Amino acid sequence: MNDMSNIPNSEGSVRAEASTRQRKRLFAALAGAIVVAGSAWWLYDEFVASRHVVTDNAYVGADVAQVTPIVAGPVAEVLVSDAQHVRRGDILVRLDDTDARLRLASAEAALHQAGRRVASLFANDRSLAAQIAVREADIVRAEAQVQIAQAEVEKTRIDLDRRKALAGAGSVSGDELTAVQTAHRNTTAGLAAAQAARSQAVAGRDAADGARQANAALIVGATPEENPDVKAARAALRQAEVDLERTVVRAPVDGVVSRRQVQVGQRVQPGATLMLVAPLGQAYVDANFKEVQLAKIRPGQPVRLTSDLHGKSVVFEGRVVGLTGGTGSAFSILPAQNATGNWIKVVQRVAVRIALDPAQLAKHPLQVGLSMTADVDVSK
Repeated sequence: MNDMSNIPNSEGSVRAEASTRQRKRLFAALAGAIVVAGSAWWLYDEFVASRHVVTDNAYVGADVAQVTPIVAGPVAEVLVSDAQHVRRGDILVRLDDTDARLRLASAEAALHQAGRRVASLFANDRSLAAQIAVREADIVRAEAQVQIAQAEVEKTRIDLDRRKALAGAGSVSGDELTAVQTAHRNTTAGLAAAQAARSQAVAGRDAADGARQANAALIVGATPEENPDVKAARAALRQAEVDLERTVVRAPVDGVVSRRQVQVGQRVQPGATLMLVAPLGQAYVDANFKEVQLAKIRPGQPVRLTSDLHGKSVVFEGRVVGLTGGTGSAFSILPAQNATGNWIKVVQRVAVRIALDPAQLAKHPLQVGLSMTADVDVSK
């Protein structure tokens, strides 16, 4: 009886021991799994995760070009529409060029007038030079007349002195003495007239010389083509030509037309935005990494990027260009004021500029503003 009563207890002990062994195996397996998982995580973190920083806070950007007119005028023709691809130099808008053509014609006439005026100044210089030569000849002739008059005065003075000496002895009649005295007075008057003529000739020469100097001040140091008046008129003509050319508004870059705001008949002013041209072939990505992720990011490191537009099957190969000069909050219109009593630390983000491969962009176009996922290999 005792032997039979102990059989159930033996079976219970066996089951308890089996259960204990099973639990130990499970705990050992769990411990092994934890060790394996921890080792795998350490290996992943050490050799994979630590070599990459990833963010999905990244967006496609481009240096969008604003199309603005430089001259004012009514819009005569708009040749593009939104979403249209254009090449640099393509005509986007034509302005009415009537006023510009009139200004060009006026500038051309002003240039011709300036050229003729300067040519006249050069001709006047030659004419005044000839007048000075004539005045110099007049001075020489007047000087000769003065010398002749002086000789005649000297001769009549000697004759008068002789007649006076003889008149005292009664050898010369009164009529002869009077005639000699009259001749002396006439020659003296002739000398005064010759001297006045000489002074007049000198004054005429000085006047002509002054006129030539005043004329020369307008032409000295330059040929007719390089005269300041002609150059100013030529510059005004060139400005008029440029203004006429600027009535045709062209695409500044290759890209896609966006936000067209101009219509035919609208009068536009210089600087007004007519449309935007987004150069999608030169797009880049600004990835906003947390400040704790930036320690190992350096310019030149390779980046792998994916977009929701093309899916994970299309991987863009990029390269880090550099980091911006501050966080997004620092450059916001209303930057955060942290110097207060109630302060909570917020992890900041800094934009990292990533250049994209133009060949990939041509094959898989991106639009400005699309979100991207960026993975930077910081081991390079």
